[in-house]
Amino acid sequence: MVSSRPAQAGDGVPEGVPERRAARVVLVDRTPAVLLLGGRDPSDPTALPFWFVPGGGAEDGEPTEDAARRELYEETGTTLGDLGPVVWTRRADFFFDGRAFHQAEVFYVVRTQSFTVRATALTEDEDRFIKSWRWWPLAELATTDEVVYPVDLALLVARWLADGPPTGPARIR
Repeated sequence: MVSSRPAQAGDGVPEGVPERRAARVVLVDRTPAVLLLGGRDPSDPTALPFWFVPGGGAEDGEPTEDAARRELYEETGTTLGDLGPVVWTRRADFFFDGRAFHQAEVFYVVRTQSFTVRATALTEDEDRFIKSWRWWPLAELATTDEVVYPVDLALLVARWLADGPPTGPARIR
């Protein structure tokens, strides 16, 4: 969804870029490991690869929980029932595929069993940049030199496992 709030000077993207809402799902298995998707910017052959949790943009009027479920199915082939509360929020200003984005993201964290990803419902855009997926053991995720979004994901998940969800959505980077 594109909101009526355009990007402001200093946001890291040009002024006037509309805000996009997005929802993401951090899947954590019993070991614990986190499912991440791997990709790179399709418009820049020199772009570094990066890892990210499943999810993406909400359509106009779509509740974030519905967007999270839809994106999770498109990108992994799995369906989930209750996602629980929004655990984290993040503002992400970035350039991707030749476009500027000013994005407000919400994150759900869900315990699950590991499963084999069957990304059979990727959109055309997703198919252009999602190139891999894997379950990252938390200890390995904490020490990787790879680019991972959100920043400090291993620490965030470790805290969530130790303390449970925050009393309200916590702001992350």
